[in-house]
Amino acid sequence: MENKPSTNEDPQSSGPPPEAAQTPPPQPAPPPGPLRPKPSRAALREALLKAVGHSDQQSVEQQINRRTFIAFATWFTLGAAAWKSWFLIKDAAQSDGVQTPLRKALNVDDKIFKHAFSNDHLVKTFPKSAAARNVRYNSGIGLITNSTDTANWKLAVTTADNRTFNISIDDLRQLPKSELVFEFKCIEGWSQISWWGGVKFSDFVQQYGLQKETALDYVGLSTPDDKYYVGIDTPSALHPQTLLCYEMNGQPLPIRHGAPLRLIIPVKYGVKNLKCVGKMFFSNDRPRDYWFERGYDYYCGL
Repeated sequence: MENKPSTNEDPQSSGPPPEAAQTPPPQPAPPPGPLRPKPSRAALREALLKAVGHSDQQSVEQQINRRTFIAFATWFTLGAAAWKSWFLIKDAAQSDGVQTPLRKALNVDDKIFKHAFSNDHLVKTFPKSAAARNVRYNSGIGLITNSTDTANWKLAVTTADNRTFNISIDDLRQLPKSELVFEFKCIEGWSQISWWGGVKFSDFVQQYGLQKETALDYVGLSTPDDKYYVGIDTPSALHPQTLLCYEMNGQPLPIRHGAPLRLIIPVKYGVKNLKCVGKMFFSNDRPRDYWFERGYDYYCGL
């Protein structure tokens, strides 16, 4: 008997291979639905009128209720914001005598006034007959207290190279005299027309060769005892109406008004009009300022 060769093949493997799985064809995307039309301006306007309670489609009662709700919601929101802001400001760190957020606001005010300043802006002047006979007195910080000290007074001017020279009141009287009758304005809210005489600050600079010093940003002034001091931006100091005054109402300055010499700078509030000027220097850095350190604006412009 003939032996047939053995095989390890599966009897089913000899048939044709099974067909590969067929991938179903992609289904077509459904047709897009109709586009929603954009609301018209009229519809938007009507929705806004309804929101604020002014729509003719609302009854009178609905309009009143809506407006009342908006009013109370606005009042509550603003009240809560103000309450929170007050505590944030009150508890903020101090900066030059005032809370830092307020100081930042005052610094913005400084910048606005500086950009608006011009030598062409002259304060209104008046006839001498309109000047007050009794000039209001407001503060005596740093004033000389007796006539002997007034007679010995000298103005100490420090130059940019740190050289100091002294000027007497008689020296200043030799310069061309200017007079000004204007409305002096105090930062406290009062004002008064007053008459002053002296030398223009710009003429003073020319006479004593201080052009290099006035190229710097600030002028610093103080009383002889340094108890009162101000910083003035140089453009304001050079304003054509700024005076170093030794007269008031045609007479020598009285002690209580700053004898023998005071600053009159009409483009500033009174806190910058230093009485009894004893020292002067120039700087690119802000000089100390008495009221700035106590929370006031540095520029104090009008």
